[in-house]
Amino acid sequence: MEAETASAETASDRLHAVREHMARAARTADRKVDDITLIAVSKFHDADAIAPLIEAGQRVFGENRVQEAARKWPVLRERTPDIALHLVGQLQSNKADDAVQLFDAIHSLDRSSLVGALAKAMDRHDRRPACFIQVNIGDEPQKGGCTIAALPALLSEARTAGLPVGGLMCVPPLEVEPAPYFALLGKLARDHGLSELSMGMSADYATAITIGATHVRVGTALFGPRT
Repeated sequence: MEAETASAETASDRLHAVREHMARAARTADRKVDDITLIAVSKFHDADAIAPLIEAGQRVFGENRVQEAARKWPVLRERTPDIALHLVGQLQSNKADDAVQLFDAIHSLDRSSLVGALAKAMDRHDRRPACFIQVNIGDEPQKGGCTIAALPALLSEARTAGLPVGGLMCVPPLEVEPAPYFALLGKLARDHGLSELSMGMSADYATAITIGATHVRVGTALFGPRT
């Protein structure tokens, strides 16, 4: 019992610290922090590690893999029905059905084949998770995301297929200043009439907020380092 209480207090402290940091960044940019969604990225963390954050009030969580989310979230959501679950990792087309049934938002739409798979799955299950197009903002071959040049065609295809695309997502290159990449994603979103920006993680979410992020994906700052 003592270990559970310590875990809950640690989760509550971390959540409070992140929310305070978000609020300061929002004030710097003359924004309302309530307009920014904090996604607690719970990949590789089991239900026992997630539960204290839920108890502390966090309601939006992110997972990288459909299979992992399917193992741990049904029971957690049964206990707390108002949880929103976001897929923030790469999605295989053959997992589109499962993703549409499980997630409330998908941040990794990045290719034509996935547009078709998601459109069919949404029609089949009469469920329409919000979609973000992932842009390979640093043009890195090892990362997912469509190229900047391919974005207009992919967005047009997704809209024609009836996908609810509301914004763009990116992961900037490591160990460089992320601000120019965040600013570029913001410009791309404005140019294409999109209002939402999924950008910023534990190391740089405050910077992302000052540049316009509407969704920040925070893992380590909330859960601590993974063992």
